[in-house]
Amino acid sequence: MDTLHVFGTNEAVPPPRLLTAGALSAEFIDGNLRNIRIGDIEVLRAISYVVRDKDWGTYVPRIDDVVLEPRPDGFSLRYAAVCEGADGGRLMCHALITGDASGLRFEVEGVPERDLLTNRCGFTVLHPVVGLAGRPVEVEHVDGSVERAPLPDLIDPWQPFKDMRAIIHEVVPGVFATCRMEGDAFEMEDQRNWSDASYKTYVRPLALPWPYTLPAGEPVRQSVALSIRGGAPAVIGRAQAAVRIEIGAQAGRMPAIGLVVTPEEAAATLACTDALTEVGPQSLLLHFDPTAGHGLPALRALAQVAARHRGEIVLECVVPGVAAPAEELQEVARQAAAAGLRLDAIAVSPAADRRSTPPGSAWPACPPLEEVYAAARAAFPGVVLGGGMFSYFTELNRKRPPAHLLDFVTHCTCPLVHDADDRSVMQTLEALPFIARSTRAIIGEGKPYRIGPSTLGMRQNPYGSRTLPNPQRRRMTMTADDPRQDGTFAAAWMVGYAARLVPAGVACFTVGAMTGPFGLIGPAGRRPVFAAARSLAALGGAAALACLSSAEDRVLALAAMRADGGRVLLAANLTAGEQVLELSGGGQVRLMPYDIKEIDF
Repeated sequence: MDTLHVFGTNEAVPPPRLLTAGALSAEFIDGNLRNIRIGDIEVLRAISYVVRDKDWGTYVPRIDDVVLEPRPDGFSLRYAAVCEGADGGRLMCHALITGDASGLRFEVEGVPERDLLTNRCGFTVLHPVVGLAGRPVEVEHVDGSVERAPLPDLIDPWQPFKDMRAIIHEVVPGVFATCRMEGDAFEMEDQRNWSDASYKTYVRPLALPWPYTLPAGEPVRQSVALSIRGGAPAVIGRAQAAVRIEIGAQAGRMPAIGLVVTPEEAAATLACTDALTEVGPQSLLLHFDPTAGHGLPALRALAQVAARHRGEIVLECVVPGVAAPAEELQEVARQAAAAGLRLDAIAVSPAADRRSTPPGSAWPACPPLEEVYAAARAAFPGVVLGGGMFSYFTELNRKRPPAHLLDFVTHCTCPLVHDADDRSVMQTLEALPFIARSTRAIIGEGKPYRIGPSTLGMRQNPYGSRTLPNPQRRRMTMTADDPRQDGTFAAAWMVGYAARLVPAGVACFTVGAMTGPFGLIGPAGRRPVFAAARSLAALGGAAALACLSSAEDRVLALAAMRADGGRVLLAANLTAGEQVLELSGGGQVRLMPYDIKEIDF
């Protein structure tokens, strides 16, 4: 595999070390356990020891002295680690992982070298959502009481379970997994809010103050134990078969495709107008934020780009909330008119709503959304009005807009909030159907629904003071500059994302920008996402065909009618291995790792 072509970086990713004990297996990666299985059935997505800084950035551990001792009935692994943050904080850790056929145990002792400021320090446990959403679990609380309830099906904006000591779920009929957590109180959040495909049980309740300080020299001890009862599934190590793609009758329409333009990228976008025309997006989303210093010059720059586009023009307007919304939006309307900016639609959201308000935190002062939307209607009469969140579904779910006052509702997603490894990023696509269904439950079935800009990189950090710089262009969380934007990986993720939106009836998917860190064009020229966006835009608004993949964790695909009456399939390989597609109409197609293919049929 040409790693630079695929990932946009030659950053080395060490292969996982497989730990096995009978039918139980787990991957040891960067000091943590991933992909914990019984046979070929996923039990837990991860058990991780995580240290976060005051901006929710993750300390990168340096793993030393790994000693693996195989045993007749299992294994024992120990290691030392140093967790270092960009702020100079250091946590010295010693870990022990043991496993046998009945389960495993992961324990860590961490000692701060000096006082350590952190938002979280300790274990997180990830349960998968596919196959578990809506299923019953049994939760033991720290006071010894037991609660029996289902895991959320629609995405829970708050914590479904608090003060947890253990959780039991049924893996397959008759096989149960108990996860017991010691050393502190734990609680669960529904990570689908951030497009992670998991329920996360984490240490230290969010209602407690954060950031908080770990005193120098004082040990922090925690452990997680997984135990299995009821035997192991019969199927172990089943070889991967070809992926079957079933194509059916017409089912809705393809989403329109949009691109975002910021004032900072307006000149660069204007310089590649021919390429913009070639991509052919149905919509341009013009970002305007007075709190970032945007004013009449910014709108004039955006108007120049808009004048070159024949499709829809939408202004994404941050409402500062310093003066009355009517006053602020009338001023934006005056400047837009002075700039000669024509608008088909405007989306508005208060600046205060771009900051996350976690459970237990005080809500920031903010004008009522009803007042903001009424002011937008008055300032921009006859223009389609949208609202929601310019951040992520999390914030939309926690502060639900009065959708009846809007012509459409919008939000973004970002796959880099919690994890940045290749598999976790692709697994975020599993959460999108749940996000779309949960949004529909909030806004109603008939309300037009838009998503984006949604890209690999984080456009804005609601959870900290900034997005994190990435000068070494590593795979890292909460950064705007993800190196994989340069590779086929981003193209596969984009097409997989679009495939998830088709059944949800999303009206418009804003896939990125022409230039900049989220651009279809980079410093070295056209990125693979250019061709992906062009293919998707060519199908924007077209009749969609029902399209089902037999292995959605490996290949996602969409199918549609072309304008000339032909039919096209667009498929994305979400894995690091070559995949073989079997088409329902006959024939086979090979997909290279993290690649896309357009097939006429």
